[in-house]
Amino acid sequence: MGADPSKPGTVRDTQTVAVVLATSPAAGLPCSDGARSEGSLLERLVAQLLTLPVREVVVVVRSQDGWEGERRQIAAGGPGPQAAGGRRPGPAGGPEREIESGPRHQICVSDGLAEDLRIVAKAARASTSPVAVLAADVVAHTDALALLLEHPARPTGAIVASGDPAPLRPPVRTEWGRVVSAGTSFHEVEWANGTFRGVLQVGEAHLAGLADLAEELADLAQRRHLGRVGDTEVPELLLTGLARAGVPVHAVTPGALHCGRVATRPAAERAVRELADVDEPRARLDAAVKSGDGFFTTFCVSSWSRHLIRPAVRLGLTPNSITGVSVAFALIAAVWFSDGHRAGLVVGAVALYLSFVLDCLDGQVARYTRRFSPLGGWLDAICDRIKEYVVYVGLVLGYTSGPEGSWQIWALAVAALILQTIRHMVDFAYAGSLADRARAASLRAAAPRSMAVPWDEAPAAAAASGTGSVLALSRRLDRGVAYWLKKMIVLPIGERTALICVTAALFDARVTFLALLGWGGVALVYTAAGRMARSFA
Repeated sequence: MGADPSKPGTVRDTQTVAVVLATSPAAGLPCSDGARSEGSLLERLVAQLLTLPVREVVVVVRSQDGWEGERRQIAAGGPGPQAAGGRRPGPAGGPEREIESGPRHQICVSDGLAEDLRIVAKAARASTSPVAVLAADVVAHTDALALLLEHPARPTGAIVASGDPAPLRPPVRTEWGRVVSAGTSFHEVEWANGTFRGVLQVGEAHLAGLADLAEELADLAQRRHLGRVGDTEVPELLLTGLARAGVPVHAVTPGALHCGRVATRPAAERAVRELADVDEPRARLDAAVKSGDGFFTTFCVSSWSRHLIRPAVRLGLTPNSITGVSVAFALIAAVWFSDGHRAGLVVGAVALYLSFVLDCLDGQVARYTRRFSPLGGWLDAICDRIKEYVVYVGLVLGYTSGPEGSWQIWALAVAALILQTIRHMVDFAYAGSLADRARAASLRAAAPRSMAVPWDEAPAAAAASGTGSVLALSRRLDRGVAYWLKKMIVLPIGERTALICVTAALFDARVTFLALLGWGGVALVYTAAGRMARSFA
């Protein structure tokens, strides 16, 4: 007998509830993508959502006027007959009014920003699964939406892309794949390096905080304490509040795929044409390659490992099985390193490089197939440590078997292992402190102390306010050669692998461990200083 999809713990219970804000005139703009008859942007977006793991769509409309048109659009986008009847709109300023329902959607009438936010709060309090908040004027590839909404972990995240800020592309600042600052027409962002594209998802762990945040923002909006924030900025306000509260919001980048909001019919038609111009299978492949990696990984591994993704999928290889093969190659490398002769060291270096390629490939296959799991993430992290330390043992055994071998090499190996362990402890402790702060912080959107400057003046104001600080200097270096030097100096796993391969193949284990100690020591000091600077910022 099949599981009851209405009971907690089932697949349906983990699917997202989407709140679509059809509160701007652009939501009703007609569009045609060539694959279907002309419909509205709202209809198009709802149809896309219903192909993803979305169990319910709540559409928020501004007034009863035009309700028939909205109803027909949703009916065309969603399966099943429409339910008749529903509740009549209540008095102005009252609670949200559900005026139409269906098997997988409902339509609510709202009279303004405050009520929009209360509808989001109500959805968050009632849901036992993630809640996504989207603007109905979003034009996007379905695969771009799937990068966030179809992720098995159902994380708290937002779709973020590059580009200059604009009223429909508010600025954000991301660090290490997370949104740490976000803006609206009332909130500034210092050192913005991306733009928010109108799609936000809040994971189950943060739903209570989302509800509190939305209700507090609704009160501020009702008292007109949000300045120039417009009625269509609900996703931006929520993202800003989450970031200010320290909630870990993953920055999901669509890569070559498109996702953005439009305001006019020409802009909508142009955006839909641009969707058709993109090779979606190729774009999905590109999106599977992790962005933000180190120099060696980006240019010496990911530049060609992407061509192995589709063959691996066709062979039926899972990310976990690829991780296992990667460990096997590392063991082969350790065996050849233990030989101690030049030929063995060279073969061991090649095997270790291939092991790292497979280590990257398992994540790429997971992103391409969207087959993530807590077990897979844990295995990947544990196996990385096992492979590295097994290689240390192989290098030591090979060095001690040679004519100039010395048991003092064990001291260097143990020192390198201890240093690397301390570096991991620093990283994990900092990540844990951020998570604790996010859990302890009450999710609230504090009203800004001063009115934000206009969009075109925001970068200059941010630069002026950040001048002289360590973090400001660091962000100034986030471009060009300096950007890659910052990536390399922390000695990520790609650079460590390259360092071991090159020094072992050309020299010997003693040089390898001395290089790991020297570079690793610099990386530890640099990382610790950066963590302290961010803690006091």
